[in-house]
Amino acid sequence: MEGIVFRSTGSWYDVRTPEGDFYKCRLRGKLRLKGFKTTNPVAVGDRVHFEVEDETEKRGLIVEIEARRNYIIRKSVHRTGHAHLIAANIDQAILIATLAMPRTSFGFIDRFLVSCEAYDVPAVIVFNKTDILTDEGRDYQAEIMDMYESIGYRCLDTSVTERYHIDEFRALLDGKISLLSGHSGVGKSSLINAIKPELNLKTSEISHYSQKGKHTTTFAEMFELWENTFIIDTPGIKEMGLVDIAAQELSHYFPEMRKYLGECKFHNCIHVHEPGCAVREAFERGEIADTRYHSYLSMLEDHDNRR
Repeated sequence: MEGIVFRSTGSWYDVRTPEGDFYKCRLRGKLRLKGFKTTNPVAVGDRVHFEVEDETEKRGLIVEIEARRNYIIRKSVHRTGHAHLIAANIDQAILIATLAMPRTSFGFIDRFLVSCEAYDVPAVIVFNKTDILTDEGRDYQAEIMDMYESIGYRCLDTSVTERYHIDEFRALLDGKISLLSGHSGVGKSSLINAIKPELNLKTSEISHYSQKGKHTTTFAEMFELWENTFIIDTPGIKEMGLVDIAAQELSHYFPEMRKYLGECKFHNCIHVHEPGCAVREAFERGEIADTRYHSYLSMLEDHDNRR
């Protein structure tokens, strides 16, 4: 039988068939032993083939994973040298970000966008909790949104408590399989509840001491919102470590740098201090934003991206 993985709990996978039936499946040992360098060989969104082990109990055995058209991946925070698949076969990845309570760093946003570029996933940034910003904070957020939109990323500002742009957020999801990601506490579950209250996803208060959220989602899970519209809700992510991106190719995943890549004096330029570097010159002319260029340098040095 065929189906799509809707939920992963580490060793068991909830697989939905085209008819809408759910089977609780485990992975056949042979598949697990193929030398995957990931902590989870099967991700939510994967299309799989499985054998029914118990029709009464709706249990099965995954025997094949179909080739993925795309996926989002990050470094595992638990196993050195391993990656963690966040989701597969998605139409768009939506990063929920907040400029306060908690603050999402530019380093985190930019690493997320680079991962999307590298694995062929369209990305959108939703700046949530607009209601808690001061007038000055809203002006600053508008500047940040303009900067990201100028390099090709769609942005939306939202507030659940004021129901600001909630209809626009709903329209953003319509007819697509969307991954929702971000730090704990940015309001992913609250946004989902705002457009689909019957899901009643668990939400949490922000700690005023740490200004961080508590994890309310334990495992990645796909939900059907309405016909042909699905979201994948993920656990809050603290870090977005990049996987298998060489220094020479990193700039290819910054849209504003791509147009200059053939103009550098040296073909293997990594745009740090080389003479005749067209990217550096563009940065110095103000054509590449400071935050973006410094995120690029941080990624080259593989620094912590939470700041």
